[in-house]
Amino acid sequence: MNEEHKEQHKRLKIKVHSSVKKLDRAKSEHHNILGQMTYLGTLGVVFILPVIVGAYLGVWLDNKLHGFSISWTVSLIFLGVIVGIINVYLIIRE
Repeated sequence: MNEEHKEQHKRLKIKVHSSVKKLDRAKSEHHNILGQMTYLGTLGVVFILPVIVGAYLGVWLDNKLHGFSISWTVSLIFLGVIVGIINVYLIIRE
């Protein structure tokens, strides 16, 4: 009976140790997922902000200079996309 008790104790100890490892892994993955979501959100904002600023500035310039139709808007949106791509590249490179 003593040997059987030791074997059960050993199996229980292994199960508890395994469960603790799983809990620790789940906690660290939770923080990683949250961190990754924050990182991707930041990349999105850093990319889209220059595009929006370019669009608003382009519309404002097109309204001020009546002979150009929408050329400032299109040009500044394109410039905003380029600036956004450069921003994302610089953040990812870090």
